[in-house]
Amino acid sequence: MKIMFSAGEVSGDIHGEQLALAIRRMDPSAELVGFGGTRMEAAGVRLYKNFADYNVMGIWEVLKNIRRLFALLDGLTAFMREEKPDLLVIIDYPDFNWRLAKRARALGIPVFSYIPPSAWAWRKGRAAKCAKLADEFVAIFPHELPVYEKAGARISFVGNPLVDKVKPEMTRQEARDFFHMPKGRTAVLLLPGSRRQEIELLLPAMLQGARKLLQAHPETVLYLPLADGIREGRIQSMIDAASVPVTLVRDKRYALMAAADAAVATSGTVVMEAALLGLPCVVLYRLSPVSYFVGRLLVHVKHFSLPNILLDESFETELLQDEVTPDRIAEELWRLYPGNPHRAEVTAKLRQACERLGPPGASGRVAEKILAAARRLSAGNQ
Repeated sequence: MKIMFSAGEVSGDIHGEQLALAIRRMDPSAELVGFGGTRMEAAGVRLYKNFADYNVMGIWEVLKNIRRLFALLDGLTAFMREEKPDLLVIIDYPDFNWRLAKRARALGIPVFSYIPPSAWAWRKGRAAKCAKLADEFVAIFPHELPVYEKAGARISFVGNPLVDKVKPEMTRQEARDFFHMPKGRTAVLLLPGSRRQEIELLLPAMLQGARKLLQAHPETVLYLPLADGIREGRIQSMIDAASVPVTLVRDKRYALMAAADAAVATSGTVVMEAALLGLPCVVLYRLSPVSYFVGRLLVHVKHFSLPNILLDESFETELLQDEVTPDRIAEELWRLYPGNPHRAEVTAKLRQACERLGPPGASGRVAEKILAAARRLSAGNQ
């Protein structure tokens, strides 16, 4: 049996890694190929290309790279034609992956969608179009199901893999000792994301916000865990330019997050990871002016922080576009310091939000569905 994956982002690489490991445990004879990152490759996926060279966000940024992306699409189509997989598993990365899904269907290859497009938030008509292309869907959040069920899709929610993935590598006290966090000091993390555009748009504001925080609260110590594939030199040059004392960390990221007291984070998976580790965040979101203008016309959501979305409440501070200022970042981070009432309210809500992610073992349950779908659909095509 041959299963092809397509995952074009860091979060997709993480999910793809867990799926690949689970599939190989259940069926060691399964051959795994496709498009992904270093985590998936280490888990046994033979990569056609690594997504690191194609990882862009925002409408304008995608348009600037459109020729390269279509060349990649053509290459993956030829790869599918040559490899003849029994099933294509697309993981998130919607605008690219659904074009690939359409080409897979034209080649007679069944499609399994893991983490389908957020049709509940914008472009709801996508659900019906996607339902015609994919044979089965699995979502990682329960609120994603209704719009797809209404469109006639075969969709399920079997839990979120982050519940298993996000575990600190040591106890909180061991971590504070390991990272040299002085007793009585407040540890704050800067989490600028994994995409170059996110870092360029948000890290300068984070650093200036941290500078103001240090001026008002000199007991603060700052850390920045480096995401996979991020160039340390560029980050360090931005830190040096801001003249802010920040310790860069490459290893034991979850232990660092569990040992910290508060964080400022780019909206995305890392905010949910922080929630699972009990770390409250100030959540930022900023796009280029063109991308933001177009997005405002298309996206209709009340929240963009995943914990807020899960509870449909605005308990975790969100700063959007022009609200991302050093003063606001410093002010909102201070409210999350130990002893402040707002921190206790936020951490209690984070626990409630995490309960909505379901029980452990999600990746295994999704892997079972993928293997069952590959057997069922390949048999139906014979």
